Amino acid sequence: MLLEPEIPPNTGNVARLCAATRSKLHLIEPFGFTLDDKQLKRAGMDYWQHVEWYRWSNWRQFTESLSPDVKLWFVESEGPKNYTEVAYTSNDYLVFGRETAGLPRNILDENRERWLRIPMFNRQARSLNLSNCVAIVLFEALRQQGFAGEM
Repeated sequence: MLLEPEIPPNTGNVARLCAATRSKLHLIEPFGFTLDDKQLKRAGMDYWQHVEWYRWSNWRQFTESLSPDVKLWFVESEGPKNYTEVAYTSNDYLVFGRETAGLPRNILDENRERWLRIPMFNRQARSLNLSNCVAIVLFEALRQQGFAGEM
């Protein structure tokens, strides 16, 4: 789930990842681009037709659609837990924020027990690329579930 993504190639790359792993993609507005953006389509290549994706007008609309058994994992720097320290299930959602601002602090504070980080080792490197972060955490979740559905 991408909350207010800003960079078309990142969203396209995440869409391609979701197509390859049969993961659902949720995109929450506002976007920093239009969905007909050429960079978005090019990064996702011809994979968009293979992605089960949903578009939401805002965070509230998305969260109100969720069933009570769903668990949201918020991936953002400075999280109290490493992304490998939790047990993922097939009902879980991985939540990633804007490339320039990350996830809103109020959402992180309200969900501190589900706020995860990817380890960083160089303070001068501000952050990892969004689509790389999604791939890292998604594949850990899939690994924990035994890569069910692999071809």
